[in-house]
Amino acid sequence: MGRPDVSKPVDGPEFQLFLKFMREHSNVWSKVSCPERLSLSGPSALHGEQQAYRDVVPFARHIVEAFPDRVLWGTDWPHPNLKNHMPDDGLLVDFIPQIAVTTELQHKLLVTNPMRLYWPEEA
Repeated sequence: MGRPDVSKPVDGPEFQLFLKFMREHSNVWSKVSCPERLSLSGPSALHGEQQAYRDVVPFARHIVEAFPDRVLWGTDWPHPNLKNHMPDDGLLVDFIPQIAVTTELQHKLLVTNPMRLYWPEEA
């Protein structure tokens, strides 16, 4: 398990090393979830906040676009071990079009890829 350090640039050596790993290992998948755990700038996706977790978006979007057939999404519900706030799951869903900007990418992220990974016999 790994997480990007969103205080570093998306084109920095740390994140680029992860992307290199993904390119070199076609059997590795990435899950773009729990921005509430990654964000340094917030907001915490509470009380109707729109476009929360802006600092996480470039990292997740890059993974979705670079590896559209090996990426999954999830809310990380029920958000175990969070101490400072409980995010609004509806607002976490609103994060999806920011990281998967086309309907095709959204369908892969939410439907096609989970089916291929978890239920390949039905995909």
